[in-house]
Amino acid sequence: MALRWRIAALVAVAICAVATAVGVLVHHASRDRELSQARDAARTTLDRAAVIYARTGSVQGSGAELDARGLPRSLGALVARGHQGTEFTTGERGPAMWAARPAGGQVLSVRVDLSVTMRDLAALDTNIVVAGVLTTAVVLPLGVLSAGRMSRRLRTAAGTARRIADGDLDARISAPARPQDEIAEISAAVDTMAAALQQRLRGEQRFTADVAHELRTPLMGLVTAAELLPEGEAAGYVRDRVRVLGSLVEDLLEISRLDAGAERADPSRCPVGPAVAQAVARTGLAAATTVVEEAGSGDGPESREESAGGADDDAAVVWTDPRRLERIVANLVVNAHRHGRAPVTVTVARHPRDASVTVCVRDRGDGFPQSLLTDGPQRFRTGARERGTGHGLGLTISQGQAQVIGAVLSFANCPGGGAVATLRLPDRPAPIHD
Repeated sequence: MALRWRIAALVAVAICAVATAVGVLVHHASRDRELSQARDAARTTLDRAAVIYARTGSVQGSGAELDARGLPRSLGALVARGHQGTEFTTGERGPAMWAARPAGGQVLSVRVDLSVTMRDLAALDTNIVVAGVLTTAVVLPLGVLSAGRMSRRLRTAAGTARRIADGDLDARISAPARPQDEIAEISAAVDTMAAALQQRLRGEQRFTADVAHELRTPLMGLVTAAELLPEGEAAGYVRDRVRVLGSLVEDLLEISRLDAGAERADPSRCPVGPAVAQAVARTGLAAATTVVEEAGSGDGPESREESAGGADDDAAVVWTDPRRLERIVANLVVNAHRHGRAPVTVTVARHPRDASVTVCVRDRGDGFPQSLLTDGPQRFRTGARERGTGHGLGLTISQGQAQVIGAVLSFANCPGGGAVATLRLPDRPAPIHD
């Protein structure tokens, strides 16, 4: 149940509880007061009748009766023992207050009719119920409106927090400078947190970009110096390390551009199968590429396996950025070989229902670590026990490039063993944000 309806239900229950409590208290207080007044009146009349009976031997005109019909049995038994008393009854003759005392071997009694009084009490109860209903009808809409306003403010705060979590660091709730209530305090706290987070992340982005740019100059000198070294095992090792360092610097520059939102997709009509096969071929690693055509006729899927070096025309065609698609697939294949085990398979499947295409890269290793499945790729964290096998940037870049082209990259472990990365490409190009 939404917060506004919870508050509305609470308001309604509170109004009903208050109205019921007030009604019960007023009813009992009024009834006790009326019965007390009737008891005093009956006693006064009985005492006056007793005086008249003692003087004249008659009760005519006193409002009392001797051995009256309908006298309550319990009250008659009390008088028979030589006592006097009062009792409220609701018999055939209606509600009444009785008072009785012994008088010369007889029972002298007074009956005060309370029919009108009880009707007045019933009318009072009805008025209390009506007042409670009217109060609920007036207060409940006000409570719903107030709860709705609070709910909208909370939803706005939650939506802004989700936008910040999705990477929109400029999102703000625009809370008032002087918070007037708890919701305003929460909004101000979220805005403050977003500003601090934005400042820190931009500082980290600038640091990454500056480091990558500053490394380029000495790196070019290293490349030149490495090429001038005489051939040999040591020179080969130096050149290999220089290439690794150059790749790392380029990855850092690419991540800094992704973090800054400077990357823009250049979508075009792209056959996914050939693009994937070309990306696999460029890695120089073995990976079996399979194109699955999911026909809508229900005759069953048609598939064909292609070598990593080439592919025929593919019916799986989408609007996307071919260069970025190849970059994503190449990173996934390299990651599968680096952290998994062969054979590595790449599957391209078209889904006719929504015209989307998925590219799945699977290995037969131990699977992705749980931290990656829970939190997503983290730069400079590979999840591998051994050191020196990677920098954890490949999956981070792949995820960032997938967001640029409007695709969704997800990671999972197969029940039969191995890790699988699934890239879902929409049929339409990703929207371009200015």
